[in-house]
Amino acid sequence: MTGPERDGSGPGIAVLDYGIGNLRSAEKALVHVGAAARLVRDPAAVERADGVVLPGVGAFGACANALRETGLEGAARWALGAGIPFLGICVGFQLLYEGSAESPDTPGLGVLAGRVRRLTGAVKVPQMQWNMLERRRPAPGLLAGLGTSPWVYFVHSYAAPVGEETVATCDYGGPVAAAAERGAVWGTQFHPEKSGDAGAAVLTNWLSSL
Repeated sequence: MTGPERDGSGPGIAVLDYGIGNLRSAEKALVHVGAAARLVRDPAAVERADGVVLPGVGAFGACANALRETGLEGAARWALGAGIPFLGICVGFQLLYEGSAESPDTPGLGVLAGRVRRLTGAVKVPQMQWNMLERRRPAPGLLAGLGTSPWVYFVHSYAAPVGEETVATCDYGGPVAAAAERGAVWGTQFHPEKSGDAGAAVLTNWLSSL
């Protein structure tokens, strides 16, 4: 499958397939909530998509390098620059920032300001658990309809900085950036595809913004 296929079931979503992690779980979760989502390896397919998803697990540098080596970094940058609705998940969310202490010499996409840092405090690293979100904005968006303190699932050792774009944090040795929104760019440090009904609602909210 080379790109999102319109079948009348929902918006065409390009899940960037750059060979890192279980990308198909993100694709299946999007299909479950009504999207015509497909894994894409052809950069040209991104131009035909209604929205783009960048998942990611593992090390920041490995993900950034794989995105570049597959030719999908340019497609991601094009989508971000063109204002195509874009969702980064876990390390895919971290890649939206300028860089990471995990891989100091590897640049991120740089559409959000700041650098990703290792989790701090008297906590076990990685955070691998369900945790409660604390909203920073009351406005609708990723967390619309989810109540004041939804529970979602995290697996990570590094986290983006808390900034103006941060719409929710979790408490793990201090406030940790858990979700962000800036214009058409949205991101989650947690895994919506592993977060049950709350995660499905997050993906539905993102699709509703397209």
